[in-house]
Amino acid sequence: MAKDSIDTRHYDVIVAPHITEKTTLLSENNAVVFKVAERATKPEIKAAVEALFGVKVTGVNTLTQKGKTKRWKGKPYKRTDVKKAVVTLAEGQSIDVTSGI
Repeated sequence: MAKDSIDTRHYDVIVAPHITEKTTLLSENNAVVFKVAERATKPEIKAAVEALFGVKVTGVNTLTQKGKTKRWKGKPYKRTDVKKAVVTLAEGQSIDVTSGI
């Protein structure tokens, strides 16, 4: 797929890959985790991943991680909420999240 045929709205849906020890274990089961826009829907996330990475998505599960209340110099503040998407890929498909788009 040509780079110029990708809709620019797809870049607004996928914010960043979420790389942790737990998500690396998920990658063994053909799953990749992305931080996504707060208002992104599952069909939008599926379309964005398929268009940007050229893979077949079989499922999308989303979760919203609520921001913790922390303290800095004695003053409380709240971390922002983060929406994550666990994207399951078709058998034999993979995404290298360490390389850029």
